[in-house]
Amino acid sequence: NIIKKRVLKIVTTIVFGCLGSQHTISQDLDLEKDELKFGFIKLTDCAPIVIAKEKGFFEDEGLQVEVIAQPNWKTLLDNVINGDLDGAHMLSGQPIAATIGFGTKAHIITAFTMDLNGNGITVANSIWDQMKENDPKLNTSKPKHPITADSLKPIVQEKLDDGQKLQMGMVFPVSTHNYELRYWLASAGIHPGMYTKNDIGGRTDAEVELSVTPPPMMPATLEAGNIQGYCVGEPWNQQAVAKNIGVPVTTNYDIWKNNPEKVFGVTKEWADENPNTHLAVIKALIRAGQWLDATKKKGIFRRGLDLVNRKEAARILSQPNYVGADYEVIKNSMTGFFYFQKSDKREMPDFNVFYRYYCTYPWYSDGIWFLTQMRRWGQITEPKSDEWYHKTAKEVYRPDIYLKAAKMLLDEGVIDKADIPWDTDGYKPPTSDFIDGIEYNGKNPTILYGYGGFNISLRPSFSIANAVWMEQGGVYAVPNLRGGGE
Repeated sequence: NIIKKRVLKIVTTIVFGCLGSQHTISQDLDLEKDELKFGFIKLTDCAPIVIAKEKGFFEDEGLQVEVIAQPNWKTLLDNVINGDLDGAHMLSGQPIAATIGFGTKAHIITAFTMDLNGNGITVANSIWDQMKENDPKLNTSKPKHPITADSLKPIVQEKLDDGQKLQMGMVFPVSTHNYELRYWLASAGIHPGMYTKNDIGGRTDAEVELSVTPPPMMPATLEAGNIQGYCVGEPWNQQAVAKNIGVPVTTNYDIWKNNPEKVFGVTKEWADENPNTHLAVIKALIRAGQWLDATKKKGIFRRGLDLVNRKEAARILSQPNYVGADYEVIKNSMTGFFYFQKSDKREMPDFNVFYRYYCTYPWYSDGIWFLTQMRRWGQITEPKSDEWYHKTAKEVYRPDIYLKAAKMLLDEGVIDKADIPWDTDGYKPPTSDFIDGIEYNGKNPTILYGYGGFNISLRPSFSIANAVWMEQGGVYAVPNLRGGGE
């Protein structure tokens, strides 16, 4: 079977060469496995896998790939671990959480980041009406963004006074959506709850109750009244607008500009057994990202309409075997626009990023951010050293594999040298592009720049043990921070 495919590839190469094809011949890899099954969840950010199949990028690498929708993130991860799937479209937090043993234990690696941004937080119409009452500046057809959770806080308190809690959905405990929703709430002084050894639901001390709902079920669950808001990827925020059941109040671009969203994950065992196949897969995915972010004029990007392949991508994704949502709904964000309300359509050219800004590179600093959020909310129960964070990220994120695949594409003339961060150490520069303005530096994950403690304070006090420690040259510090409505 492999020999037949290689002969076909040679013949195809000769034919296309005679016809003057613009694509250079791909380097032949001795594939360990050429028939693969990849899983995905019905979200627009599954696009790199879908496009790699539909545009023939997998086939160019000698791969026959079946792309199979999964009902939820847990099933998807389990199927990768048990071998029913060779790899999958994964939440960025899934490979990390599995590797450290939060939830299902398995060593998962990623050599490819699938996209940046792409999520939103939507609230029910009734909640939006109350938010406008609490903040009159929101009571306009096009309110100023970003919208914080400040106007949500009185609603949360009113429910608590009545012995209830506001119910909000997110897609998985280690999802970007969970951490983004928590970040948004906490920045306004709303406690989203803590995970503990005895509370794997993360509801300890919560003022808002967060629960898991599969992405495609979010609009229906909101409409049924079981939740009053959610954080999810597209097209399920735009679906709420189309159905007139909810209002997206913010996107994750405003919570953390150009944040990593999904990755392509495989087990380390599979990667070790199939190194050439893995390289071929990463090559095809890089090409898919490049195709998705292709512009009218190479290298020139100003607005969403410059993205020449996005309408075609939206039509492909709208097929029932892929995302299966209405083409017009998918097209909104994929072509650089986002509806916050039917009266509020805005240009958001970076809502979905698949190649620009070195998107596809697997950054250590991205993995470390997820680890810091797991620690912040109690999923990691014990303090960890900087060394542990760096070591763990490097066990999961594999830029060495990515760069090897990229170098092959460069040699084939498929990508430009400027597209790839060849000389990076794997860490992005420190950034304050968060909704609360607090700086994150992946090289210093345990340094705290500021954090509201939900009315928990620690007063300075004298301790003979501390005095002895300091006499020996040690340093003892107690931060006393205020802010965030504390």
